[in-house]
Amino acid sequence: MEAGTATARPSSKMVWAGRIVSGLLVIFLFSTTIMGLMHKAESMKHFVEYGYPESGFIPISIVLVVCTLLYAIPRTSIFGAVLLTGYLGGATATHVRAGEPFFFPIIVGVLVWLGVFLRDERLRALLPLRR
Repeated sequence: MEAGTATARPSSKMVWAGRIVSGLLVIFLFSTTIMGLMHKAESMKHFVEYGYPESGFIPISIVLVVCTLLYAIPRTSIFGAVLLTGYLGGATATHVRAGEPFFFPIIVGVLVWLGVFLRDERLRALLPLRR
């Protein structure tokens, strides 16, 4: 291994903190999608109020499920985090356009990356924190 590319062995507390953050996010994102599909009429009303066509509700819900699944699988977690960042960027833009507070999707996006950063050595090696 080249000098300067080695990373310190992560503490188990850091890895577990990342797993907990990621797990809570996965539960939150899945439950949000499931609740949206269970209460489709109410969710559809808000969806249309944001200016989206009704025909886009199911495909966008499926995109969120797929992105969340990819994030939950350790081998594809970084790819899932990239996809969730794009999804949450769209949510942020929607809230900005509607004149609503837009900080919540940004916070979720930061937590997505915090969770994967804490639990994945590959990402810590790619983006090392400096003291």
